Amino acid sequence: MASQDSFGAKGTLDVDGQSYEIYRLDAVKGEGLDVESLPFSLKVLLENLLRTEDGADITEDHIKAIAGWDASAAPDQEIQFTPARVIMQDFTGVPCVVDLATMREAMAELGGDATKINPLAPAEMVIDHSVIADVFGSADAFERNVEIEYERNRERYQFLRWGQGAFDDFKVVPPGTGIVHQVNIEHLARVVMVRDGVAYPDTCVGTDSHTTMVNGIGVVGWGVGGIEAEAAMLGQPVSMLIPRVVGFKLSGELPAGSTATDLVLTITEMLREHGVVGKFVEFYGEGVSALPLANRATIGNMSPEFGSTIAVFPIDDQTIDYLRLTGRTDEQLALVEAYAKEQGLWHDPSAEPRYSERLELDVSTVVPSLAGPKRPQDRVEVSAAKDSFRAALKDYVDEGDSDPDDAAKASGYDEAVEESFPASDSPSHEGGNGKPVHADAPHDAGRPMKKTKISLDGQEVEIDHGAVVIAAITSCTNTSNPSVMIGAALLAKKAVEKGLTRKPWVKTSLAPGSKVVSDYYDRSGLTPYLDKLGFNLVGYGCTTCIGNSGPLIPEVSAAVNEADLAVVSVLSGNRNFEGRINPDVKMNYLASPPLVVAYALAGSMDVDLFGDPLGQDQDGNDVFLEDIWPSPQEIEETIASAITSDMFGESYADVFKGDERWQSLPTPEGNTFEWDEDSTYVRRPPYFDGMPDEPEAVTDIVGARVLLKLGDSVTTDHISPAGAIKKDSPAGHYLAEHGVEQRDFNSYGSRRGNHEVMIRGTFANIRLRNQLAPGTEGGVTKDFTKDGEVTSVYEASASYQEAGTPLVVLAGKEYGSGSSRDWAAKGTALLGVKAVIAESYERIHRSNLIGMGVIPLQFPDGKTADDLGLTGAEIISISGITELNDGTTPKTVTVKVEPAPGTDMAHGETSEFEATVRIDTPGEANYYRNGGIMQYVLRNLLRG
Repeated sequence: MASQDSFGAKGTLDVDGQSYEIYRLDAVKGEGLDVESLPFSLKVLLENLLRTEDGADITEDHIKAIAGWDASAAPDQEIQFTPARVIMQDFTGVPCVVDLATMREAMAELGGDATKINPLAPAEMVIDHSVIADVFGSADAFERNVEIEYERNRERYQFLRWGQGAFDDFKVVPPGTGIVHQVNIEHLARVVMVRDGVAYPDTCVGTDSHTTMVNGIGVVGWGVGGIEAEAAMLGQPVSMLIPRVVGFKLSGELPAGSTATDLVLTITEMLREHGVVGKFVEFYGEGVSALPLANRATIGNMSPEFGSTIAVFPIDDQTIDYLRLTGRTDEQLALVEAYAKEQGLWHDPSAEPRYSERLELDVSTVVPSLAGPKRPQDRVEVSAAKDSFRAALKDYVDEGDSDPDDAAKASGYDEAVEESFPASDSPSHEGGNGKPVHADAPHDAGRPMKKTKISLDGQEVEIDHGAVVIAAITSCTNTSNPSVMIGAALLAKKAVEKGLTRKPWVKTSLAPGSKVVSDYYDRSGLTPYLDKLGFNLVGYGCTTCIGNSGPLIPEVSAAVNEADLAVVSVLSGNRNFEGRINPDVKMNYLASPPLVVAYALAGSMDVDLFGDPLGQDQDGNDVFLEDIWPSPQEIEETIASAITSDMFGESYADVFKGDERWQSLPTPEGNTFEWDEDSTYVRRPPYFDGMPDEPEAVTDIVGARVLLKLGDSVTTDHISPAGAIKKDSPAGHYLAEHGVEQRDFNSYGSRRGNHEVMIRGTFANIRLRNQLAPGTEGGVTKDFTKDGEVTSVYEASASYQEAGTPLVVLAGKEYGSGSSRDWAAKGTALLGVKAVIAESYERIHRSNLIGMGVIPLQFPDGKTADDLGLTGAEIISISGITELNDGTTPKTVTVKVEPAPGTDMAHGETSEFEATVRIDTPGEANYYRNGGIMQYVLRNLLRG
């Protein structure tokens, strides 16, 4: 549909003899309108509205609202943003294709044309989340892991090959190619799109929260739930409020010894402390020009860890250089530069756009850092990591562990020494006798200890609390950045040359984000050194960061579980939430790739990397980290000699073709999918069962029971099924009943196309604490249909649904923070939850709940469930929701709390409170009235 073009913005742009139609931003003029000083990101949104103005959903007033944006105002203006394309990974993308296939059947059943269910915007999927690091530390690890991956996921891959053929404008990057976000910035992203002769900014939404990595190359894009992505694929705009924009001014350059990872962890800490949830973050200033594109992508990638919607960098010479390096055509390079300069999207280091809030960082002050043991924003300077670990350890050990004072006394350790030279202030070995001050102090002094002997490879070793059992170079965050990847490999080279080896209890792995990384490792001659330390290639995909770390070394796993050790993973990723990385590992730290290698050599978090030796060389001399840390010059020289544009061209020449395994998969045909009733991977979901062609009236919630009562910071990682499927879990029982052997259970992520498995894994995280069942961890609750019996969340849900009882969830602050996962909302809805009442929400999860027909409510300001006397044993009714039937959205609804028979309530009498309705936009209200976003889209397409 052509734009109404109220401002006469349509024009042409000539680039090297090629003419493009564009919508000029400088045409938007009028009283109170100031386009020139808008932030980069809002200029992109403004162009989007100019080009899609239809006079109904997008009007002249919406365009004026952005052009006249009040930087100081709270967001209150809704707009309809139409992303240029959709990017998916297979964990979250498979349910999208499953839902589209189901929608095709539902459309046919309602008398419509099934082929109308088809992507109307380019949709691309990269299969990167299914590889697991089962095999490591060997030359054939990659081949064996890929073979296992295909064996486990054959049904899913056949289904995706069907989708690639059945749906127009849907492309699949096969397994073993790379990580979605790295493939996006290296190949898929256009920066400036051209379609039907119109040039416009490349924008995208993705089914993974780290879609924001593309912000690093000047593309405005962010993660959404799978259901929102499906709507975008079907031509539906994304409803959003014009956000506040935080300007983050950079100056200076990174000092020697600090990496892009250290920079991003510093920025994460700053922005989390400042508060940027739901806001755009935009980087500007002289320091941006000095920041390599790869570092920008690393920062953009971590936007979800800040809490912001995006973390974007404007377009400049660094952008063009990167596009050239990664093999984009000369025609594309010329278009991007000409378009950006014509539209005021080219970065001016001296400009001061109008921002809602501002922060500044002198990059030269960044120091080596980690983040952990359980949140990305918990930054720790490497110099203080040992002390920080010891302070955190008390939260992870049993009271029966040995007392630190007893340990010190038993060893003869002199406490006066510790008082004279606190660990955090210990001088380095430079200028001294070549050893740290505490070289003779016992390793276990000052903390609980539980030394456990195990036999590995014919030798007896000891592990203890803090043992590093996983050291993984993994995740899109860092593997796309040559400086830290080359840095890690050079460190490995120097370590091997000194005779150092990884500790035998450490599971090491290397999972690059694209084949280009392996190419430049090979070309620089660094691969053998990584292999020597056990960092052999395990796959091209997202492994450890999403829980696909695979099992620990068996002897280590047995010792950890038998002694209940609080062991550690160190990974170059972006997520380290509890229970995410590996079920045996309690403490998780994010670090740069070089530090991952260093901790594999050290073997413990209970070391001072700057003061303690990593080991001894061939002559018995201590080797310290600074002895093997590569200089910036070494890294730059290696990059210059090893990385060329041709490498990217060769790697991506046939990126959608796949290898022989992919090409030989039997592929179903037809416009609709033939479901296999025996499949345990892909099943038709029930979202459209019995759905009428017109929505039924919204009803109030009466006589509900509480399924879970949760505290603060419950993330979607706590809610959404993830990781390995345990034999004794509800999902494990389901698979066993369907004839699946435990060895073939695979992960929840790989079975996201089977709602029966996913329901059973919702709220099943091993670290979830449900206050309704105090003293427990994991997916358990009280079933009040069975006199308060403690059982699994799924089994309790089934009992309530059989009894016709609606359910609610009570929660604290920041409910649903973490990854933008559709199954956190889908699972909640399919468990029979009709409402969530929380103190505050993360943006994406709140929206996704509405998209699945679950109403998000908020406790009165400053009040908690405990303040209101809620124990979770009450009967809850919610009235006032029916106002939505009148076309309005109520600001509040009344929550009535009644004592349940046979329970001991705090007050023992009926009470009421007003809860805020967190349906924030008219578009969200339409989704809720229809029972969800998919039902809304389907009905609109049916009418159309």
